[in-house]
Amino acid sequence: MTISNHLYFAATFFATLLLTACQSIPNDVPSPPNEIFKNQTFTLSDVETPDEIFRLSDDMMQQLDIQFPPHKRNLQSTRKLLTFLLDNGDDSLSYQSGATLIAEHTFRDLNANCLSLSILAFSMAEYLGMYGQFQQVHIPEYWSLNKGYNLLTGHINLAVSQPSNKEASIHYVYNLANSLIIDFDPNSRGEKFKTTPITKARITAMFYNNKGAAAMLNQRYDIAYSYYIAAIKADTQHSGSWGNLAVLFRLNKQYDNAEIAYNYAFSLDSNNNTALGNLALLYQITGRQAEAQTILSRLNTKRQSNPYYHVSLGNTAYHIKNYQDAIKHFLSAKRLDNKIHDSYFGLARTYYQLGDFKQAYKQLGLARKYADFDHDKQRYQGKLRALNNMTAKVNNH
Repeated sequence: MTISNHLYFAATFFATLLLTACQSIPNDVPSPPNEIFKNQTFTLSDVETPDEIFRLSDDMMQQLDIQFPPHKRNLQSTRKLLTFLLDNGDDSLSYQSGATLIAEHTFRDLNANCLSLSILAFSMAEYLGMYGQFQQVHIPEYWSLNKGYNLLTGHINLAVSQPSNKEASIHYVYNLANSLIIDFDPNSRGEKFKTTPITKARITAMFYNNKGAAAMLNQRYDIAYSYYIAAIKADTQHSGSWGNLAVLFRLNKQYDNAEIAYNYAFSLDSNNNTALGNLALLYQITGRQAEAQTILSRLNTKRQSNPYYHVSLGNTAYHIKNYQDAIKHFLSAKRLDNKIHDSYFGLARTYYQLGDFKQAYKQLGLARKYADFDHDKQRYQGKLRALNNMTAKVNNH
């Protein structure tokens, strides 16, 4: 069985979000394959600088100074300041899976994904004299379908602590009793997933990687290339950036360069199943069916216990109007975890396409019940009203 006929690529879009799978970088990492950048037809554009990504505006710093005078800056007071950031999707911040913004715009527009929110929280805490440490949260592989592409999403959070000696240039080890974990995903907060510290450079690469993925979705390939190059310059060992660059090469029929980039992505992270799956797709395109099937069979076996994998397969089947297969995949996801709203929504819209409005209404109700964010609950409630109104009109005729 094949994964799908759609490309998968990693994004730090968190709809549950950020990153790619766990990093397991070996000590003997080969040198980057810089030959693939020669004779490129892409036009490079300027992108946000690292300083711009994390910078607070003068107005933001003034507000912080007023609310937190220098003699009152400690972890407890910072906790109060950052509490409003945790209300993502509710009264304060509109949690949006696709919005990757610099800190200043996140604060101004009050909507962003978890990567952007974490960047804002880091910059605010740093300005107040706290020590921030980004952490990758090792959640199961999670995909969302956007414009025919399966986006692999990941997640990060931020640990904030108060330095014991602000003058010393030392690395602070976190004591959970004396640190604040800022996490913008309620699922992650409720589960005890493993975390790994990651650098500010890695976060910068993830920011660029997300922006590149968004541009690629909109077929703005020069812009996407510019962001992927910036991501690689920020952190040459970020596997997700190399994997997404390979997707860009593949879309532009640069198959040799795509294969080199996929293999380098996998050499950086042996758990980058996204790069491996896309390599299999490239093998199919270039007539190497046996090699492709070997990879796909291995990945399929590995992912069978992951409900989000079945949701992804269901979304792909729905996208190509294979509704019976879509139902089978969504039901498989539900059997593995009956509290994932994505599978119920998948069932609802599939039953709707089949004309079974009763089942569609029932599954939408369950999607609303198990949704984590208020904006998702409201979205499902709106669909329930629309479906109810439509069926009422049909029954009256």
